[in-house]
Amino acid sequence: MGKVAVVTDSTAILPDDLGAAGELITVVPLQVIIDAEAHEDGTPETSPEAITVALSAKRQVSTSRPAPALFAEVYADLAARGYTEVVSIHLSGEMSATVESAQIAAGSAPIPVTTLDTRAVGPCVGFAVLAAATAILGGADAATAVANARARAEATRSFFYVDTLEFLRRGGRIGPAAALLGSALAVKPLLAIEDGQVVVHERVRTAARALGRLEELAVDFAGDQRVEVVVAHLGAADRAGALVEHLDERLAAGLESRSVRCVELGAALAAHVGPGLLAVVVSPALDPG
Repeated sequence: MGKVAVVTDSTAILPDDLGAAGELITVVPLQVIIDAEAHEDGTPETSPEAITVALSAKRQVSTSRPAPALFAEVYADLAARGYTEVVSIHLSGEMSATVESAQIAAGSAPIPVTTLDTRAVGPCVGFAVLAAATAILGGADAATAVANARARAEATRSFFYVDTLEFLRRGGRIGPAAALLGSALAVKPLLAIEDGQVVVHERVRTAARALGRLEELAVDFAGDQRVEVVVAHLGAADRAGALVEHLDERLAAGLESRSVRCVELGAALAAHVGPGLLAVVVSPALDPG
């Protein structure tokens, strides 16, 4: 059987401790442009603290996809290391041309590369990546790994709150939620990702109500399932900590021995949501073993 590698991008927000799966996974960074100066996502210049300061100071912050040449280098390196096939899993093509870069590079790669547009962002992409890597570690081929990744992305739900829609508007990532721009001062929208786009899930009148609803949405979606949960934030550690504490308690049965993972967004996503973001991502847990 061939040796299959997994490639993803820096928006996946993978756990620090990947165990054996980490040997299979390569992360390609997006570019973050701050006042016309480009930096790789994940460097000190693009830390959550640095990007929060930059956004709060109203500096110009934007992002750019990895060039196809960078993916080509990664695929060629994996081939040189003995891999015979690659599964390349990325954030929604509706929000970034990253998956397009991967597809372009795949066309001239020295080994077969299958690309997957997860139609998702952030931790949901990470859950898909881990599903693929876990399948490969269990002896699955590339096609099965892709199918598992797609299924997990489709089964995962992401809900989030932003203090303002302005950053999503600036970056062109607002999608159908643009309909709220005219009334943004009158409502606090709870957003979700559906079919690769940002949509309005529901509207509430206060920030406190919005944050409470995030908890309820996560609990309702989890139901009686075995789940893994991530809470993500940008410059909102207190809010995130409180949500983690509540979900750890309320979802204890479904989490089993796990706990809710709390992360602060990297710059490639933070640039488009702004300080104050709070998100919760709920995914059916992988089968044990």
